[in-house]
Amino acid sequence: MAAPELLPGRRPLPAGASAEVGPHATTIVALTCADGVVMAGDRRATMGNLIASRDIEKVFAADAYSLVGIAGTAGVGIELMRLFQVELEHYEKIEGAMLSLHGKANRLATMIRNNLGAALQGLAVIPLFAGFDVDAEDPGHAGRIFSFDIAGGVYEEKGFDAIGSGSLFAKSALKKRYRAGVSLDEGVRLAMEALYDAADDDTATGGPDLIRKVYPVVMTATAEGSRRLTDEEAGEVAEAVVRDRMENPGG
Repeated sequence: MAAPELLPGRRPLPAGASAEVGPHATTIVALTCADGVVMAGDRRATMGNLIASRDIEKVFAADAYSLVGIAGTAGVGIELMRLFQVELEHYEKIEGAMLSLHGKANRLATMIRNNLGAALQGLAVIPLFAGFDVDAEDPGHAGRIFSFDIAGGVYEEKGFDAIGSGSLFAKSALKKRYRAGVSLDEGVRLAMEALYDAADDDTATGGPDLIRKVYPVVMTATAEGSRRLTDEEAGEVAEAVVRDRMENPGG
């Protein structure tokens, strides 16, 4: 490997805390559906008490059948995510086959562990990983979700999960509404509802911005591959949620 010191987690940082030197990405939700998984993320990034960005994107396709969302220090998270995408593509080209879904999660866990030094100084990033397991015996249970801790621990979640500052509120919303085997369209609606509830109680999470037409990024991974909803599709769901909440603010 050439210049390994340039990889995330191997670059020396000055002494002291560095938590407020860059924007922070906030809330990501993921849930399993009958056809695969849905992942969605709000569009706000904060820096202290300021809104650093109103349209940051935090959910991406890791490869053809998996998705990754980031919460924490935005710059570190986006760099880690891009490196992860490159590593998966490189593995597929060298081996002639995709890494298993669990193998992808383990590789991502190693990358998080390598960032531990920076994380202890405030530049932490925690991803949420989900995908369609092409090796699953039952396609109806092929959607899988993996969460991580700051030290690189990886844990498979059942049904749904959320990360970021608004995750407590998002998971509370999903706990009341989610049921196993929901359709993909129902999953998209549930994810949007959960982000709305998170934004309602967490200042660092941004809700749908109907004036600027900035809506959460919503992606799906199914047997047909990973797909991002268009702005028009996401906007239609977001506007429907807002209309319903005007009649019943508590959901």
